[in-house]
Amino acid sequence: MEGIAGKIVLITGGSSGLGEATARYLAARGAYVAIAARRRDRLDEIVSELEALGQTARAYTLDVTNRQNVAEVVKAVEQDFGRLDVLVNNAGLMAIAPMKRLMVDEWDRMIDINIKGVLYGIAAALPIFERQKSGHVINLSSVAGIKVFAPGGSVYSGTKFAVRAISDGLRQEAGNAFRVTSIEPGAVESELKTGSGDSESRQHVEAFYKIAIPAESVARAIAFAISQPDDVDINEIVLRPTLQEF
Repeated sequence: MEGIAGKIVLITGGSSGLGEATARYLAARGAYVAIAARRRDRLDEIVSELEALGQTARAYTLDVTNRQNVAEVVKAVEQDFGRLDVLVNNAGLMAIAPMKRLMVDEWDRMIDINIKGVLYGIAAALPIFERQKSGHVINLSSVAGIKVFAPGGSVYSGTKFAVRAISDGLRQEAGNAFRVTSIEPGAVESELKTGSGDSESRQHVEAFYKIAIPAESVARAIAFAISQPDDVDINEIVLRPTLQEF
């Protein structure tokens, strides 16, 4: 794909699943990838594998719920590579459980990661994009951000509706200064399905995810959005398994 080679791409939640698949897919097409997550050992392993293939990657330890940490990582990426072209806000938590179970700690965690983590990334990247007069924010929402997934996913859907709304509002504010894309996947193979502390709900989710499509499916969608000419802004991409009704 044209339009990817040479771009500096920071991917949160880059140690597994969608983030790892996106890093591998973009690096193979000439992007310089900065992968960030809490599991530094796993990040270093991915970077070593990419470098062995002659690709360019760097690892950064990141907790997206820590605003200062997010700002420091974004600044470090800009300093290390000289610029930042794309921020992929991928880190997420899907803790499915009926609201009557009162999994309030998990509600808090989803709000912190899925909403505040996205906002912290945006807050750190926007000044860079405005200085450069170019950039691309890609936020991972979900099909659950289009239709409420209930019972069990009410709070998760709430966080993903928020990501979709934030993305569209940011797009309108951005004008032609930078691009904004919301990616809304259905069931995709990743660790996301194991996020619930409620064992019964987790079993239901894991059974549902038997139809999941590979994480590279999302990576291809992200690459498509990035690869467009500067005057084309892909605002939303919805993708799901062919077998998925919801």
